[in-house]
Amino acid sequence: MTATSACPLTPDQRARQHWMGVLSRSRRAELQPHQAALRDAQYQLIRAPEIGMTLVRGRMGGSGAPFNVGEMSVTRCVVRLADGRTGYSYLAGRDKAHAELAALADAHLQGAQQAHWLQALIQPLAEAQALRRAQQHAETAATKVDFFTLVRGEN
Repeated sequence: MTATSACPLTPDQRARQHWMGVLSRSRRAELQPHQAALRDAQYQLIRAPEIGMTLVRGRMGGSGAPFNVGEMSVTRCVVRLADGRTGYSYLAGRDKAHAELAALADAHLQGAQQAHWLQALIQPLAEAQALRRAQQHAETAATKVDFFTLVRGEN
């Protein structure tokens, strides 16, 4: 039994999980246009952006026994706005500025302006990510070889 089946997420938790995922997969250049608005509120760094490592695990065939693939760099940050809202971010890679902007976005998304931030920031980021995934899928599909349709020549 998984943790999610024992304790189902509330709609608010699911929404936050979605936008945090979108922010973690975003690119810093995509957050830059919103930087002034995100930094407009008073905030303090609870945990300044810091770079660390995390272990990446995989499963053979997606369902086999787990094994350690290796380690990867991650950057995390925690901020608190003046009104008490706390924002978190964990990003793949080594970009401290990106982690701070993502944490600020998480904090702003928990407030009264949530609808504005969802429409102005999260929705366009999610659409851009979906487009990149579709392009990557198309590029990958173009290289697929179906070995069962190859005709074996008789010499």
